Amino acid sequence: MTVGILGLGLIGGSLARAYSKAGHRVLAAERDDMILSFAQLADAVTGPLTPEEIPNCDLILLAIYPEGSASWLEENAHLISPHALVLDCCGVKREICQRCFPLAQQYRFTFVGGHPMAGSHFSGFKYSRSNLFQGAPMVLVPPRFDDMELLARVKEALAPCRFGRFSVTTAQEHDRMIAFTSQMPHILSNAFIKSPTALSHKGFSAGSYKDLTRVAWLNPRMWAELFLENRDFVLEELDFYIESLQAYRRALDREDMDDLVRLLDEGKKRKEEVDG
Repeated sequence: MTVGILGLGLIGGSLARAYSKAGHRVLAAERDDMILSFAQLADAVTGPLTPEEIPNCDLILLAIYPEGSASWLEENAHLISPHALVLDCCGVKREICQRCFPLAQQYRFTFVGGHPMAGSHFSGFKYSRSNLFQGAPMVLVPPRFDDMELLARVKEALAPCRFGRFSVTTAQEHDRMIAFTSQMPHILSNAFIKSPTALSHKGFSAGSYKDLTRVAWLNPRMWAELFLENRDFVLEELDFYIESLQAYRRALDREDMDDLVRLLDEGKKRKEEVDG
């Protein structure tokens, strides 16, 4: 199988390593020639994904920002073989699916929205690894939900990544859920670490601090684009969180032990409910 990959960051680089390790021919489009050369030296990539090679690809994986992924597909859709499968790996789904499903229909290739639920607070090809996706969930947004043959084809195409499970949803539901499970934790962590107390935390912090602040170390431009593209759902979650924080603040300000215990118990019970 010939696999084309757009972007050789953490996700694209890990995809390249996984498919190369499985014996597939991997071609990559990467704006930084040094990274592309390094990926070839690392045996993760066979060569560049040129316009001449696009028609030879059986699978194309879009692993850059949503706007860049959609724009690349719009520019190159006419070159993609009708038998090819194209998946994006972006963190939001509504805009890219809205732009790419019609392209696939027009040029007769297959496009499926995708979001590998794996990553790291480090970014870039140097942190990529072939087992990044092993055991991780993969969310799929297909053009039709009743196309079991397509879902089987996607799972087979993604086999070298060794995902642990697949979920199928709509672009709307994906973006609603991801605002809570992924985007909000990054905002909260990034805001929390700005406290002046953080500068003198050493010797006073343990697991809870590390867990909460891990994703404060992020790619600012990438996450800013994701937040803005999912602005409506992120604002809903952010408003609810601010309202919840205000309730804790009021209880503390009033020295209201009963109300504070109630709030903490509500959170504890919700965690138990969520985790089963």
